[in-house]
Amino acid sequence: MSGQFSERFFSHLSLENNAGAALSGKRIRLLEKIGELGSIAQAAKAVPLSYKAAWDAVELLNSTAAQPLVERTSGGRQGGGTRLTEYGRRITVMYRALEQEYQATLDRLMAGMDSLQQGDLKDFQRLMHRTALKTSARNTFCGVVAGLHDQGIHYLVHLDITPKVSLIVQITKTSADNLGLVMGHEIFALFKAYSIKLSKKMEPVNSLINQLWGSVKEINLMREQAEVIVELADKQCLVALVNQQKCEQLALKPGDKVCASFAAEQIILAGYN
Repeated sequence: MSGQFSERFFSHLSLENNAGAALSGKRIRLLEKIGELGSIAQAAKAVPLSYKAAWDAVELLNSTAAQPLVERTSGGRQGGGTRLTEYGRRITVMYRALEQEYQATLDRLMAGMDSLQQGDLKDFQRLMHRTALKTSARNTFCGVVAGLHDQGIHYLVHLDITPKVSLIVQITKTSADNLGLVMGHEIFALFKAYSIKLSKKMEPVNSLINQLWGSVKEINLMREQAEVIVELADKQCLVALVNQQKCEQLALKPGDKVCASFAAEQIILAGYN
């Protein structure tokens, strides 16, 4: 690709019918493998998918499509199997053709971005990287390394999330080296909702405890637990899980000012290449 924008982005096409059944790249590959191998079990291994997930996908597509995409066969040395119908074959061909056009359109769009300022391109790249990260942690922040303090086998990392929200993170030097941490490096900070302690007053803590003040935005009661969404400065939000008894003791309600505390060692850092 010419110009300053040297990174290529790859599209992932998903089509959905009126019944809500989606045709994704993985499902199309499953259909193609069924057509090639004549067996859902073998096709599932090739994708790969679990046998149940493959069967569920085929049944969903068959039941919601205008015509069956896959049908069972009987007889023969193997005693029968499955095959892709002519309608199913046309669907896979159409999908691959659309996929190529989709990618070509994206490539043309990116090629035309040479006229943008370099800063705009960097912002776009950063956005793509951030949205590509998926994690089980309820709290994911993106920040910039503002401090690296040597503590022997550990580093104490200071992250600026926004001008008004900062975190301290304790990681080993080996982890810091693996991440290539340097001042100004952009990095993700992830921590679990259950690692957060909520209180209505500032409590004395050591230097390895983060304390962030905010207001209760939302409380969702679940079985013996409460999910508390706290809005911090600069519209940042974090999620805390507290047991129902603790929530009742604090008498939490939307609008209350609370302090969210969690240990620096509870935070995991993650970066992208």
